[in-house]
This record gives sequence, structure tokens and C-alpha cells, in this order.
Amino acid sequence: MKALALISGGLDSILAARLIKEQGIEVVPVNFKIPFCHLDKGGDKITSMVFSALGVELKKIDISDDFLRMLQNPRYGFGSNMNPCIDCKILMLNKARGFMPEFGADFVVTGEVLGQRPMSQHKQALDLIPRRAGLEGLVLRPLSARVLAESIPEEKGWVNREGLLNFGGRGRKPQFKLAEKFNIKDYAQPSGGCLLTDFQFSSRLKDLMAHKELSQQNITLLKIARHFRMSPKAKLIVGRDESENKILEGSAVNGDCLVYPKDNLAGPTALLRGEFGQDLIDLSSRITAHYCDLNGSKDAAIFYRQPGVEESCLKVAPIEEESLKSLRI
Repeated sequence: MKALALISGGLDSILAARLIKEQGIEVVPVNFKIPFCHLDKGGDKITSMVFSALGVELKKIDISDDFLRMLQNPRYGFGSNMNPCIDCKILMLNKARGFMPEFGADFVVTGEVLGQRPMSQHKQALDLIPRRAGLEGLVLRPLSARVLAESIPEEKGWVNREGLLNFGGRGRKPQFKLAEKFNIKDYAQPSGGCLLTDFQFSSRLKDLMAHKELSQQNITLLKIARHFRMSPKAKLIVGRDESENKILEGSAVNGDCLVYPKDNLAGPTALLRGEFGQDLIDLSSRITAHYCDLNGSKDAAIFYRQPGVEESCLKVAPIEEESLKSLRI
């Protein structure tokens, strides 16, 4: 038999896949990429962990476009922030079902644990999700299998139920102990890998969606820097350090405007995007000046340029703190 194992990047999904491999079943590890993972949860580390644990290469499949379409109207709604957890899992299992013939897989394995997540890992949700994805009975959750109803792989003897586990709840000690047994190291700590569960990120995303600016390019920038709503059709993104300044410089496209101090003045690079005129360039310059090291000076020389246009300079006073707060997302 062969199993398609969904790998999220966290420890549980790798442990689940390894338990199935231990029963002599060929495992195909697949990671469905969406645009809402923390920047530091890098792909190279996950790929290495999967190969070390399973002895096979991780297959990565980008489903970002499908995810963004679902995000605009999730059937089962959002969690405490912008996390459509149930619809997300249905989407991923739907995708897995579509790839099963290509990989020759007979069933799907996930790392879900009964009771670990309040929205999507209670009993009713664990029953609903495979049914809505057209995989009822064919989703095996090895970490909690013995406290759940038997799946088809167990009923038909493809998998030995006695070799599966009975984990439940939010505690992590059993997973850590199992990882030690399998010599799985350097895994991400369980701090929530999805940015959609983060309040600040969700606020930025709501603003983006409310102004019909949802795109993969704009979502990438939500993960960094400071964000300001300049008008219903324009926003400003201000870097917080040198690495973010470089990302903003590299992200500028036709129609954008970069705003920055010269090298003799320490301060951020800012990216103005949308529909704007000179008034918003002036305001962006004042916001940029606010974050510059003025060393007692009351104003600053702030430069701005658009792609293909010669740079210009403004002498501006920094924006007042209260005005800045009213613009910040």
C-alpha cells in the first residue's frame, strides 16, 4: 500500500508519516504551500527534516491561488482572527484527493491530534472535513487513531491499528518523547505556524481585503515592516531594519514610489503603493522622517523616486505621533 502524507512543517505531521512508514507502508510526503507561513519557517529545514525522518524527498505544491479564492468567502467562517481552519483543511484534503492517482496513493495521512486545536480538531470537525473533501474513511490520523473511529485502512488491515497512538488534547510531551525515539531533531516549536492566527497580521489582511488589494505580492509585504493606510486607494509600508528596507526596495514595481533618506541620515526605506499624488508623497516623506535619527534637527531631507523616474527631494518635518497613530494599520 502507499500513503500520501500531508506535511505542514510542524512536528506532528512528520511523526504521523513516520508511524505509517514504520508499518512498512510507502509514504509520499507532500507540502501544500500557502502564503501565510512565518518567514522563518523555511522550506530547506523542513525538507531536510522530512528526508531524515522518512528517507524520501518532500514534494512541494503551491496552492496559493486556490487558497486566496477560498479565503474571500470560507463556508465555515473564521476562527478568532482570519484563520479559516476548517475550510483550509477541506481544501488541502481536496487537493490531496486529486493527487492520489498521480502518486499511486491508497489513503491520506495527517498529523492532526484530537482536541489540540479548538476550531478544526474536535470530533465533529474531524468527521466533517474528510466528508466534505470526498475522502470519508480514507484519512488516517495516526497520532489519535485509537481514540477515533476506525478508518478504511484500519478496517481492511492495510494498517495495524495497534501500532497507532491515542494522543489527545493540547499537551505536547508525548510528541516530544516520540520525536526523541525516532531521532527527529530541530523541529519548530508549537507556537502557531500560520500567520492567520496572529491578531496584527489579521488586521493588516482585513484592511487589504476591505480595499480590494488582495494579491500574493501584497500579502508577502504584510509579513514585514510597519503599515499605514494613506487613503482608500493607497498605503505606505515602512521598513524597520536594513533587511526589510532591502525587501521593500526590491519589491517596487511600476506605479510604486520609494521614499528614503540619504546615507548620511539613518532611517528607513518606505514603499508607497496604489493611487497617489504629490500630497501623499509629502505625507509619506513626513512619516519616513519620523523614523529617522534626526539628532535634534527639526526637519530632514527625504528623497523619493518612482521606477524609471529621477529622484526628487523634500525638506520635511516629521509627522506628529497622534497623526501617525491614526494612519497605522
